[in-house]
Amino acid sequence: MYVGIDIGGTQIKYGLVDETAQVFEKGAVDTPKEKEAFLTQVATIIQTYQDQHTDIEGVGISAPGVIQKDGMMTTAGAIRSLYGTNLKEEIEARTGLSAVIENDANAAAIAEKWVGNARDFDTYLCIVLGTGVGGGIVINGEVFRGARGMAGEFGWAIINELPEEGNVEFASLNLRSAVIGGLCRLYNEALKETQPEATPTWDAREIFQRYSENDPIAHKVVTRFYQDLAIGLMNLISQFDPEAILIGGGISANEQFIEGLQEAMNTLESRHGSITFIKQYGWAPILPTKLKNDAGIIGAVYPLYKKSQKL
Repeated sequence: MYVGIDIGGTQIKYGLVDETAQVFEKGAVDTPKEKEAFLTQVATIIQTYQDQHTDIEGVGISAPGVIQKDGMMTTAGAIRSLYGTNLKEEIEARTGLSAVIENDANAAAIAEKWVGNARDFDTYLCIVLGTGVGGGIVINGEVFRGARGMAGEFGWAIINELPEEGNVEFASLNLRSAVIGGLCRLYNEALKETQPEATPTWDAREIFQRYSENDPIAHKVVTRFYQDLAIGLMNLISQFDPEAILIGGGISANEQFIEGLQEAMNTLESRHGSITFIKQYGWAPILPTKLKNDAGIIGAVYPLYKKSQKL
């Protein structure tokens, strides 16, 4: 049995995971912003499980940011206090258990290979849409992390229409095609221009509902959101030639979103001469992830499970 922990900027989700990837005794707490409070909270979760179960073999942690092989967190998403922290060493010292630390998008990709929608693939990409755009790259069955653990930061990619001055990241996938940083942000900005007194929304479901009702602001923003995301995915398919791209994050459960994205991709691909030609020989499908909210917890413990099978 393993303890799986999925760290987010808002909440820490956790549970026990067995050798069949079943998750038991799940829970969630708010994410502390200060480093020591955070480490104490995570250690308390693990120690509670240790007190109740004698067969805990290790801890797998999924976290945002650039994470090196040794557990050093170069960055940690919105949890600024963890930048430069070796989370593996900190957790092992506090619990006495072996720990592995994995980027959240990589964990989702690993989980999908273990028991999700990537079981039949060896080379694929996993895109997680949330506050930003995270990515996991799997090549020949192994996660590709790059020289510094930075591989898969797809959200940093710049797509088009650079601002005339200032931060060019406003033309990136993070700020154009993420759910919060892109869709919701752009919708609220457009809403404020025409309806200054309107209440902003950070729930993508509301925006898609207004899109279905032919709200002109929602229609314009969602249409552009689909197009920008489709451009990003087409670029990734051209660069990596994966067997498939899996889309994760809460939005992936929305059938309207998946259908709209596929329609946008079909439209753009039909206008791209080289892609139109090559598609007759095969082209990566866009699929939703299967595991949803448990993906981080499951994927985080997979390296521990895999190691145990080799002993």
